[in-house]
Amino acid sequence: MIFRQLFDPKSSTYSYLLGDEKTQRAILIDSVLDDSHQTVQTLKQLELSLEIAIDTHTHADHITGMGALRDITGCTTMMGEQAVAQCLSATFKDGGEITLGDIKIEVIYSPGHTDDSYSFYVASEAMLFTGDTLLIGGTGRTDFQNGDAGAQFDSLHERLLTLPDNTLVYPGHDYRGNLVSTIGAEKRHNPRLQIANKKTYTGLMNSLKLASPELMDIAVTANQACGNLSPEPREN
Repeated sequence: MIFRQLFDPKSSTYSYLLGDEKTQRAILIDSVLDDSHQTVQTLKQLELSLEIAIDTHTHADHITGMGALRDITGCTTMMGEQAVAQCLSATFKDGGEITLGDIKIEVIYSPGHTDDSYSFYVASEAMLFTGDTLLIGGTGRTDFQNGDAGAQFDSLHERLLTLPDNTLVYPGHDYRGNLVSTIGAEKRHNPRLQIANKKTYTGLMNSLKLASPELMDIAVTANQACGNLSPEPREN
């Protein structure tokens, strides 16, 4: 499998490009609108065609590039069935599989950060793309977009942390320069994962006093339209 981890410095967002070596087709996870040109150039350099663009959830801190990339490449755009976006080519649900050549991605519903949050597991490569559910050394905030700290606790302890300890963890963001971790390392060192009691975890998350993301008012609306900044939602 061809793999690239892309980084947007403005929003500290990671995007992930997974390419099938046989078909030369690719899947992109959590694209950023401002980086669309760079993404297209990377695809050309790797001689890949973009087949599918997927988002882990409706982002509040940056604008997705799904719509722009679909206009450029003709790719399919997908999010979870809980997403309110009406511009998607298709949706996925918990337990589903996204397949492209030899790449097989298990779809894991992992709500808590938002109610439409998903993670993606590539078992053959021991890779887990966690969006904002599990971060390196932390977990995603749960105080907007129907976030639920209790649901996040369950997503972590009943789903993601049950994967093998050597599973590579690729988060949606990192603000300290970390690139990748493992499930085992997060179990041992992530302070929020040391809280074994759901009520205690919920109390901690609900007590955080965090400023709203700078682009939240713009980004959420735009991302519900696949990154379209105009008032009207995109059509399929």
